[in-house]
Amino acid sequence: MDVVFLSPNYPPEMQQFTRGLHGVGARVHGVGDTPVHEVAPEVRQHLTSYLHVPAMGDLPDVRRRILSWLGGRRPARLEALWEPVTLLAAELREELGLGGMSPDTVRGFRDKPLMRARVERAGLRIPLTVRVRTVAEAREALHRVGFPAILKPVDGAGSADTHRVDDEAAFEAAIATMRHVPEATVEEFVEGEEHTYETLCVDGKVVYESVCRYEPGVLVARRNEWISPIIHALRSPYGLAEAGGVALGRAAVSALGMGTGITHLEWFRKPDGTAIFGEIACRPPGANMVDLMNYADDQDLYADWAAAIVHGKIPPRPARPWSAAIVFKRAQGAGRIRQIDGLEKFLARHGRWVARADLLPIGAHRRDWTQTFLADGNLVIRHPDDDTCLAMAREAAATIRMVAG
Repeated sequence: MDVVFLSPNYPPEMQQFTRGLHGVGARVHGVGDTPVHEVAPEVRQHLTSYLHVPAMGDLPDVRRRILSWLGGRRPARLEALWEPVTLLAAELREELGLGGMSPDTVRGFRDKPLMRARVERAGLRIPLTVRVRTVAEAREALHRVGFPAILKPVDGAGSADTHRVDDEAAFEAAIATMRHVPEATVEEFVEGEEHTYETLCVDGKVVYESVCRYEPGVLVARRNEWISPIIHALRSPYGLAEAGGVALGRAAVSALGMGTGITHLEWFRKPDGTAIFGEIACRPPGANMVDLMNYADDQDLYADWAAAIVHGKIPPRPARPWSAAIVFKRAQGAGRIRQIDGLEKFLARHGRWVARADLLPIGAHRRDWTQTFLADGNLVIRHPDDDTCLAMAREAAATIRMVAG
């Protein structure tokens, strides 16, 4: 089977999905703006062919180049998992007469007001959301929504350009940084624990599901450098506390007409247990969460996604054996990493439960924590018990310290 895969080298997790496609027998034809000699060797070995384009962000140009490159040939599938090009992939599928999700379906996952309107029609509780295109419209919407409120791009990914505003001064400061955003939403702020719900679907049927929890919430973690954020993949998604989110997630997947692929939904659990929809994407989560789920499952979600695409089914999966948590560490100070404290002591106490320790080495430049959630490295901890796993993750967050200078 010939599969055209957009952006196989970037973001880095796409390299693993490329591996997955090759591993299940596909002939993978990549399209990306990484020059061929800079494509990672472990990606090149899985590609049958590769089209280098000047800029993946220039969607009309990429479309023209792909159609010229194909020259009338029709691959069996054309896929994209990097959010900025998922709609382009759908439009190309429609033009080439290929199977897969339509542009209208993908648009429902990309356009947040449209997404929320569709899930609201299915009876799901959503935050009050107003689409805005000008500063004046944003101010008017804010009077409807009230403080605190959330400002975010309509066509955004992750938490980029997303702001919580608690007063007029914060609103004006946020607007000043969003001048480049053509469309945004002003949204009701929902107080509650932040969770995710991930699925792998085949023709709209959920064949794999997972629930994770953010600690603390994403916006809090984004605003406070000293915090070591934790994402916790629960051993079972079917506990009483998570049942509402799972039911909400399944309903959202159905309401939006998901086809075959991965979804990533964010939802809030209010103190009374009510699950409230946040947003959903028809692509995998970032922040190393696919790796985290693989550690919890002792399975390979990259390969299972590929099997769903190529064969229309995935191998049987046993019940998840582990609870797993990833702890992101941010160095204190600026410059190069010069000291890591507490790691050896933590490993001496809990080393048998540490599945991965991937911190920047001494001498490496620390990363800009405002630009990447991945920070200066991470640890993955797993244990059969959720509470024990989370307690160890919190200990790692509190006691391991990286210093730059």
